[in-house]
Parts: sequence; C-alpha cells; structure tokens
Amino acid sequence: MSASSSLLGKRVLIPRGKQHAKPVAELVRDLGGIPVEIPLISFKPTITQKEAARLNETLHTYDWLIFTSNVTVETFFAHVDIKSELLPKIAVIGEKTKEVLEAKGLNVDFVPSQYVAEGFIEEFLPQIQKGEHILIPKGNLARDAIASALRQKEVIVKEIIVYKTHMPEDSKALLKEKLLNHQLDIILFTSPSTVDHFMEVVLENDLADQIKQCIIACIGPVSKDRAETHGLHVHAIPDRYTVKDMLNQIILYLKEIQTT
Repeated sequence: MSASSSLLGKRVLIPRGKQHAKPVAELVRDLGGIPVEIPLISFKPTITQKEAARLNETLHTYDWLIFTSNVTVETFFAHVDIKSELLPKIAVIGEKTKEVLEAKGLNVDFVPSQYVAEGFIEEFLPQIQKGEHILIPKGNLARDAIASALRQKEVIVKEIIVYKTHMPEDSKALLKEKLLNHQLDIILFTSPSTVDHFMEVVLENDLADQIKQCIIACIGPVSKDRAETHGLHVHAIPDRYTVKDMLNQIILYLKEIQTT
C-alpha cells in the first residue's frame, strides 16, 4: 500500500459498540491505520413484552416500516417475528441498514441516494399517499425530522422507542487514559451521540488541549454540526455517508496536509 493511499500508521479511535466495531477495525487495518476500539455508545432494548405482542398483532396494518439504522433493525426484530408475508414495505436511510435487512431475508423497497434524514424525506415523500400508516422504530435520541415531515403530508405515523443510548462506564476511563497519553491521532464520529459522549469525557477531565492535534472526522452533516457545536474543527466528512468513505476522505486529507 502506498503512503498516499493509506492512514500512515495513525491511531484511529473507533467509537462504535463492540458488536459493530470489528468490521470498522478491519477496514482501518486494511487502510494502514491502527484501530483503537473504545465504545462510546451502547444500546439497551426498551421494548416490553406487551409492546412486542402488540407489534406482532398489528404490523400487517402498516403500509411502510422505516428503519434509520442497523441497530434499530437488530433491536426491532429481536422482539418482532420476521414473517415477510405480513410485513409492510420497508424503507431505510443507509446502505448498511439495507444490507442487514437483506441478510435476514427481507426485501428493502426504498433507499435514498443521500444517507441523511433530509435526503430521505425529499425522495421518500413522493412515494407515499395521504392517509397511509407508517411505523418508525427508533432510539431515544433519534431526531423526529422524518415523522414531522410525514405528518405534514397527512400521513399517520407511529414512532416507537426500541432502545436507549448510553455511554459504557468502563469506556470513560479508557478514553481518558488514551487522551492523557496522546495515544489517539484520528477521532471518528459516527453519530451525534458519539460526539456528545466523547466531549463529556474531554470536558470532565479538562482534556481540550490533548485533542488539539487530533484529526476529527464525521460520517455525515448531523454529526459534523454536533461536533462544531462543541467547538471542534472537523477536518474530514465524506460526500457519501459511510465509514469506508469517511476513512477514504481522511486519507485524502492526510495527503493534502503532507503536500502543504
């Protein structure tokens, strides 16, 4: 691998939960970086048995089921029976979410060209009719942009919280140690929650100086906005909102600063 197409041995913070960090770590290694796995988010299912039973009874009454992340897919179908003949049409925001559903043998009927809520809304609204019923499983911190836009079109929307997001306690001490010892070169933010939890540790331990030399990368504009709200300068954001594209954008940034 040439230096111009690699992460140059940089130590890359991977903030995803343990079950989702492995493929990112492998990608970082393949691109010449050193993965540092510190889960900044963890998910706790919140669906009760009563809610699950109700969902299994009523799922067939919806016209559309919208998933905004692979975590939502995994949590939802851990409690709801997968009977494809009873499922409504399925819409997703990202390619990874589509892949997770297809791995379960489910067809995805709509994927936008832009993997953010605003792009989804713009392209999805022409697909639906007034009075249709749509179910949106989501996390407790998820935005309501999609539901709000759908309701303006007089669509009947039900949102259900299927998990809560929190930061693992043991990650706080590990992140503090890595930052104090300047053992991170690149910080990946894959959601606004990862930004918030990272900055919680930084602010609680007065570590702002320790991150000044770090390269900050965000997977999309929502995470970028959150990072900038915290006063961070974002060095890399991809045009296509995937981890692979984010890492490639970092490589381009590294190449750029090497030549200046």
